[in-house]
Amino acid sequence: TGLLLVMAAPISAAATTTTQTFHGVTQSFAAANPCTGDLGTVTTTSNGVIHLSADATGGTHLTGTMTGTFEFVPNDASLPSYTGRVTNWFGGNVGANGQGFWSTFSLTGYGSDGSVIHFNGVTQFHLSNGVVQVEFSLANCRD
Repeated sequence: TGLLLVMAAPISAAATTTTQTFHGVTQSFAAANPCTGDLGTVTTTSNGVIHLSADATGGTHLTGTMTGTFEFVPNDASLPSYTGRVTNWFGGNVGANGQGFWSTFSLTGYGSDGSVIHFNGVTQFHLSNGVVQVEFSLANCRD
């Protein structure tokens, strides 16, 4: 009698990675001051990098960082405007059994009235088989 072994190689896609950098991107949009709630217009100019990869099993991984300057001009001209630095990091993973996403955001702004604001935010959520397992968002301001 003989022994017959058959080995089959798994069929899978090759892993891929993409990186994109950007410099001097300017955006303006309506927003509320995260520390006072005052409505106005924010203009940001930022640099950043985004990495995206897909593994051989079909999972996708994303991470990015943006940092730059901002200006907040309130709709009410009697309120202070702010200029300063802003940084945002974000990431996520998507796989066959679950997904997870994270973001951290921070800014320091200097007011036209001499005030200073510091804002930090963290958001995170995870899904497993389409059901939210973890979800939270934390934000704080200090001067």
